[in-house]
Amino acid sequence: MLLLKGNPDFKGDGILKNSSVNTIAFNRDSPQKVWIDEVPHDFGNNTVLTLMANQHFVFERPEALTAWQFNREFYCIVDHDAEVGCVGFIFYGSQQPLFTQFSETDVKELEVIEKLCLADMCIKDRMQGEMLRTLLKRFIIGITRIARKAYISPDLSDDKLDLVRMFNLLLEGHYKNEHEVQFYAQALNKSPKTLANLFAMIGVPAPSNLIKNRVILEAKRYLQYTDKSAKEIAYALGFSNPAHFSRFFKQHTGNNVSTFKIKH
Repeated sequence: MLLLKGNPDFKGDGILKNSSVNTIAFNRDSPQKVWIDEVPHDFGNNTVLTLMANQHFVFERPEALTAWQFNREFYCIVDHDAEVGCVGFIFYGSQQPLFTQFSETDVKELEVIEKLCLADMCIKDRMQGEMLRTLLKRFIIGITRIARKAYISPDLSDDKLDLVRMFNLLLEGHYKNEHEVQFYAQALNKSPKTLANLFAMIGVPAPSNLIKNRVILEAKRYLQYTDKSAKEIAYALGFSNPAHFSRFFKQHTGNNVSTFKIKH
């Protein structure tokens, strides 16, 4: 785990480095801009932003931020999600990217965790890793509690929220090869219609749209940040026919692959 503070070079290269590092960034300072996969967002003060390993991000003033970075080997979100039943929400919930506003009381608790992390990073023994994982888990669960109050209706049961999270977890693991709702519904022991009805009821995009959007997002990342050809991207994203991928991309973005590549 890394704790970055006052680092002017702090950014995320995502797909360029095939990174496995997730990031939690905290802006204690005045509002600034952050570009996530080339899309600009407002990053307010006293706000925490959670970022996935494959995202590309650039901050307006990275030196003003504090950030925790960790890879799957140090703290696997999926494994710990099964353990505590909530940590996946801030990375795999329906609201992405997730900006979580902290109160002054919340900020003070965060600063305590920061001090404990810095102190323990100076202690080189066999227990250091476990202590840092415990502090990181506490931090993530704290963010999750605050974010759930801000983004989730109190009328939404934990079972329904868990279903959305589990769908997104499955999607992140299989979107390159599985493009049909039937696969995800079967893995969740639900029918495609049940999933669609539930997602509509709680205001989440339809499962088919979530799948489509995830594939398109990854295609854009390949086109923006790599030199892969349309044919290579098509096969990397599970299309058996590059022409099918090209039609799919134009249908859902309004641009053909070559035009998008030139624009970006």
